[in-house]
Amino acid sequence: MKFSIKQKKSSEGKISLYIETYKGSYYDEDGKRKHIREFEFLKRYLYENPKTAKEKKENKEALEFADKILTMKKADFNQGKYGLQNPYKKKKLFLDFFKEKAEEKINSPKNYGNWTATLVHLNRCISSTLTFEEVDEAFVKRVRKYFDTEAKTKSDTLLSENSKYSYFNKFKAALRAAFDEGYTSINYGAKVKSFEQQESQREYLTHEELQKLANTECKYPVLKRAFIFSCLTGLRWSDINKMVWAEIREEYQEGEKTIKVNFIQEKTLGIEYLYISEQARELLGERKYPSDRVFIGLKYSAVYNTELLRWCNRAGILKHITFHSGRHTNAVLLLENGADIYTVSKRLGHSELRTTQIYAKMVDQKNKEAANLIPTLNIEL
Repeated sequence: MKFSIKQKKSSEGKISLYIETYKGSYYDEDGKRKHIREFEFLKRYLYENPKTAKEKKENKEALEFADKILTMKKADFNQGKYGLQNPYKKKKLFLDFFKEKAEEKINSPKNYGNWTATLVHLNRCISSTLTFEEVDEAFVKRVRKYFDTEAKTKSDTLLSENSKYSYFNKFKAALRAAFDEGYTSINYGAKVKSFEQQESQREYLTHEELQKLANTECKYPVLKRAFIFSCLTGLRWSDINKMVWAEIREEYQEGEKTIKVNFIQEKTLGIEYLYISEQARELLGERKYPSDRVFIGLKYSAVYNTELLRWCNRAGILKHITFHSGRHTNAVLLLENGADIYTVSKRLGHSELRTTQIYAKMVDQKNKEAANLIPTLNIEL
């Protein structure tokens, strides 16, 4: 549902103000699209060409009044006062809608994978004929119970808490989208509590391990350059993979050279400005055309993921390192070398400081472990 202020010239020569309520559209039996609109005239008028201060003042007051009414209607709608549901959209199949939402994520491989994995589970617990007309709080609770007590992995084991958290949140995101798009009159996703997310193991490389990796041969040189670049900058795979030369800025300010990456963060779609070191810039190679990709040949595949692990093994590193570990490595190295947590949070593009605090805990844990590294002394006092 959408509310907007409209104007219509009246028979007296003035302009009448009214609120238009747009309730969506449907297709009739002939396949023609029909729009559903309602109008509420406010009995407030504007002078078409105000000439005096009085007329200009009355125009301003009329517009302010209309704006207040518009704000109130939007607030009422957001609070569920209208309780309306599009009679045509409620016939939509829920699983079809979820699949459409999943396909919107196709350009973000990891996110798309989570949505499609969720869809596999929803196909097991939701009837293929279920429509939005049948969606209610009880339905949402049934789906939550499925993820909590019935859903299993390919290995026939119950889902981990983090998997429950991830899948159920995708389901709730679809319900929120359905509410925003008029398929339901209530955001049922907000009615049921999600699962608690547990802190997962975040593998990272120490400075010594990163040095070993830098001195070890990798089968794919572009993978080696890209991964070490991630360790030095904290950039995600998605941002590194799509990076083009137009995003790499080399500037001189008061005789000092600065290098930064100006890019739109793939995950949040926010504009980021990240300063990088000379060494990180050297990993990019020779500058090419602005529209050219920086890491030509880099691709997300099982072959590259496997080579990353083999490369680590050849370097004597037995941790389960993924490309995202480069981001974890950057955060830990920055904190270990004196960067404050706020700066690290801004560089990583975190929207909440508590996300970055996980890395601070990791550094603090290493500090605790270091306390017991000195062998026990035989002390006589």
